[in-house]
Amino acid sequence: MGSWVSKARFAIAAAAMLIVASCSSGSQQAAAKRTNFNIGWSIYAGWMPWPYAQKAGIVKKWADKYHLKINFVQVNDYVESVNQYTAGKLDGVTVTNMDALTIPAAGGKDTSAIILGDYSNGNDGIVLKDANGLADIKGRTVYMVELSVSHYLLARALSTVGLQLSDVKTMNTSDADIVSAFSNPAATAAVTWNPQLTELTKMPGAKLVFDSHQIPGEILDLLCVDTATLKANPDLGKALAGIWYDTITLMQRQDAEGAAARAAMAKMAGTTPEAFDAQLRTTYLYTKPQEAVAAMKAPALVDTMTKVRDFSYSKGLFGPGAASADAIGIAFPGGKTLGSSANVKLRFDPTFMEQAAVGKL
Repeated sequence: MGSWVSKARFAIAAAAMLIVASCSSGSQQAAAKRTNFNIGWSIYAGWMPWPYAQKAGIVKKWADKYHLKINFVQVNDYVESVNQYTAGKLDGVTVTNMDALTIPAAGGKDTSAIILGDYSNGNDGIVLKDANGLADIKGRTVYMVELSVSHYLLARALSTVGLQLSDVKTMNTSDADIVSAFSNPAATAAVTWNPQLTELTKMPGAKLVFDSHQIPGEILDLLCVDTATLKANPDLGKALAGIWYDTITLMQRQDAEGAAARAAMAKMAGTTPEAFDAQLRTTYLYTKPQEAVAAMKAPALVDTMTKVRDFSYSKGLFGPGAASADAIGIAFPGGKTLGSSANVKLRFDPTFMEQAAVGKL
């Protein structure tokens, strides 16, 4: 297990160096009033509304309202999308709560989570071949995106059967490659998310032995934006909130238009409408801004992030310079800060969801 900790430290250090190199000039640009923005996304059921919104003209509608240009950029490799955001190549990115903390925040990039889109309610899981249950994972090599929330899910799962991360080996595998990797007969254990998870469970001898519905509300799917960029350009936050809730409202409709929107998202994700609808059933979408705001303000979020940051620190994901789990500050609505208030690098900001909730966008 030591290898992935070393990779984590290397990845964080590399990201930090990229930030220092790019932000000497980029930070002034980020803090300035701008009109053009790039937001990165990767394939996941809960994030497909964003590229669909661009295709359907919803992005243009809201961008035009605020005299902006917003481009959603697909990055095939999820971790690479977060790395590009961390390095300043993207103004925002779709990312989980843990990865927002351990990649950009740990790399020194002040990041704001402005849209709480969903939590994984079965969309992330562990698949074993020729196994009776999760306990059979002991001693196996587990294919997964190391350093990502999949590692957290694995650790949480192992704890339920009296095992630790040291009881398995891991093989770092990108989300783009994990389906082909698991098709090899030698691969007998994997952790991933949908739509890849669904494909893994179809393979001969494969069995889903643990999924995220067993740890509800812990794997959160967010849209994060560079804090300095957002502060200088609050209209970007307003436009993004408008885009999100317009699109979510459309895809929830149980009519021909809603079905067409979901089918288009399925096609973009490389799956069928039926499979995509199945993935949505294991995604707890916050369809109303009021609900998302309440979840972001709830004490449960602080509890979740405490688990996530303690796990991340224990595995070296804060980098070699972090003296404790408190090294990185996480700010919550209402003035609550977890960790260092002098080094806040991840902020849960409900401002724009609140404006959506009261029709003030």
